[in-house]
Amino acid sequence: MLRDYQQRALDMLFEYFEQHTGNPCLVLPTGAGKSHIIAEFCKLVVSTYSDQRILMLTHVKELIEQNASKMRQHWPDAPLGIYSAGLRQRNAGEAITFAGIQSVAKKADLLGWVDIVLIDEAHRINHAAEGNYRRLIDQLTAINPQLKVIGLTATPYRLGHGYITDAPAIFTDLLEPIEVLDLVKQGYLAPLRSLATATRFDLSEVKKRGGEFVEADLEAAVNKADLNRSVAEEIYDKAEQRKSILVFCVSVAHAFAMRDALQALGVTTETIVGITPSDKRAKIIADFKAGKIRALTNANVLTTGFDAPNVDCIAACRPTLSTSLYVQMLGRGTRLKEDINDCLVLDFAGLTHTHGFFDDPLVKKPKKTEGGEVPVKACPECHELCYTAVRYCPNCGYEFPPPKPPQMELKVAPIMSDELGEQGTPIKAWRWDIHNNGTDMLRVRYYPKDPYAEIITEYFTVWHGGAASYRAWHRLQNILGALKLHVYKDGELYEALSSSPAPTSITYRKEDRFFRVISRSWEPIRSL
Repeated sequence: MLRDYQQRALDMLFEYFEQHTGNPCLVLPTGAGKSHIIAEFCKLVVSTYSDQRILMLTHVKELIEQNASKMRQHWPDAPLGIYSAGLRQRNAGEAITFAGIQSVAKKADLLGWVDIVLIDEAHRINHAAEGNYRRLIDQLTAINPQLKVIGLTATPYRLGHGYITDAPAIFTDLLEPIEVLDLVKQGYLAPLRSLATATRFDLSEVKKRGGEFVEADLEAAVNKADLNRSVAEEIYDKAEQRKSILVFCVSVAHAFAMRDALQALGVTTETIVGITPSDKRAKIIADFKAGKIRALTNANVLTTGFDAPNVDCIAACRPTLSTSLYVQMLGRGTRLKEDINDCLVLDFAGLTHTHGFFDDPLVKKPKKTEGGEVPVKACPECHELCYTAVRYCPNCGYEFPPPKPPQMELKVAPIMSDELGEQGTPIKAWRWDIHNNGTDMLRVRYYPKDPYAEIITEYFTVWHGGAASYRAWHRLQNILGALKLHVYKDGELYEALSSSPAPTSITYRKEDRFFRVISRSWEPIRSL
């Protein structure tokens, strides 16, 4: 049986296709159970329309195995074929085919007529019409001009391009049935907690290319004997109570060096890299999951398709400018654990300073000018990206506070937005209107039951474009879903919300002089 948000994801997909002709992408946090949603979607489509042919694509064999396993759980007699060189299976003759993109990239003629293409880890698809995914989709579209493409990802953005719906991307809309914090609060995911580290990497001499650090420069800056020793000692000290430690490194050499440094302290540690033989890799992962190995170092391997639920510490020793990679790495720690209720993140790479909160990261727009990256900051009120030098947000008028000196003695480095503290209040009414500060935006005022409490105002920049619109629609979808409203046209949005009942309570956080609403509840408030 599907969880409520998994069913909501399916409902959003089918409702979307009733209203639109584009290619949507489902945004689901790591650990939300994408494979269950894929399985149920395939079952509903093929059992209802027996002539439909579905192609499920991904880039690693582990994800093919996971998705196929869930498919058989949901539908034991599913007409399912697997086409993957890595799994040594080549069956593309069934109504549903799960395939590795490398194996079928040049086999459009073999696949033939396909009605729906599902793509797991859809952020890997190139914005431009190039690369294996785009070429195959173009060839399949030539065979069937009515082909539909559906993406699934936890990270709907791509380094150097912004969101995966930004033109000329193949995806047109993002559908987000639930957020990370909601999954944590509902007990489906473990929260991340972070401790500041004394060891810091000096990246001042590391060059950038294509929006990311140059690997050779990064290797030279990070993989140093004294640094490795200091990092290992901090892991040993700060993760003393942790049983399953996953270490992300910058290179193969760095992964083995960190293994040696941890082993020198008596920590049972092994390493997996790209060239690790598959049988040895399987043995190491099995031992790690079983607790026979306490720490596992890796380089660019265990970011997707790796599921080790009991990982209770992540040592981030891999600096990156990719928000997607940041979220994918830390997402390995959000599975529920047997003996502890959170995952400790030791952020040696300064990832939270670069990308913001794990559950609400800063997604940079692509560069518009040459001569280096444009420094940006996010408005805490409407989330618009602004030049660092501006004093006021050009969209909502928020006044940025003057810069503060760095706090070198910070003991706790917040990694999830709920760590900043929030408070709740019962609500008696809300009022919606359209506010204009250069561009129209939706505004809602929440009126607390306490007559002396401050009115809480929230803005939704749905018509601003880019990241600001996406984030606004993301928050609105939570409200519309709770109210069971089905609104796809701008003209219907204000009227539908204005005539809907207010939440009985909200939780919120005050940031400077503005409010950030964290959650809303329509449940009756019970008296003690």
